[in-house]
Amino acid sequence: MRKLQVDILGLSTSPHTNGAYALILYELEGKRKLPIIIGGFEAQAIALKLENIKPPRPFTHDLFKNIADAFHLHVNEIIIDELHNETFYAKVICEVNGEVHEIDARPSDAIAIAVRFNAPLFVTEEIMNEAGIKEEQKEEGEEEEAAAMETQGVSAGQLTPDALLDELQSALNDAISNENYEEAARLRDEISRLKSSSS
Repeated sequence: MRKLQVDILGLSTSPHTNGAYALILYELEGKRKLPIIIGGFEAQAIALKLENIKPPRPFTHDLFKNIADAFHLHVNEIIIDELHNETFYAKVICEVNGEVHEIDARPSDAIAIAVRFNAPLFVTEEIMNEAGIKEEQKEEGEEEEAAAMETQGVSAGQLTPDALLDELQSALNDAISNENYEEAARLRDEISRLKSSSS
C-alpha cells in the first residue's frame, strides 16, 4: 500500500448536499485533489483550528487533544485508506508509551484531530487513483464558483475585488465576535478563494 502525503487546500459549502461541506485535500508531490464531503460540525472544527480561532470552551476534538496530552498520547499520522460505496474510511495512527495503535475513524474527525497535533495526512494511492481529481479540471470548478457567487447576489460587476474582500473581512470579524463559527468558516473560505483567484 503506497501512501501519498496530502494537505488541506480548503473547505467550501457543497451545493449538492444540505449543510455539508467539501473538504479539499491536495497531493503534496502531484497535481491531484481529493474532495471529501463532511458535516458542518467537523468542518467548523477544522476551520477554527486552521484559522487559530480559539472557542470560549473546548470543542470535542480539542477535548481529545487535551486528554491525549495529559496521558502522553501522540498522534503520528492520519491515513485515509479505504473507500466503499462513496464513503471514505480513515485510521488515526497514535503512540503511547512506545506502543503504536491504529484507531478507526471518520476522515473528518481524523483530520480535525490531525490539525490539532500537526500530524501529517496521507491517502493511499488506490484511493487517489479512484477518487482524485486532476488539476486540469479546475476551470470547470471556477465556473461553478462564479455561478454560485452570482446566485448569492455577488456578481463580478457589483464590487471590485478589493471592495468585496473588505466586505467579506468585515463580515468575518462580525461572525467571529458573535461566535457564529460556521459562518466564519464559510466567509474565511470565500476570502481564501478570492485571494487565490486574484493572485
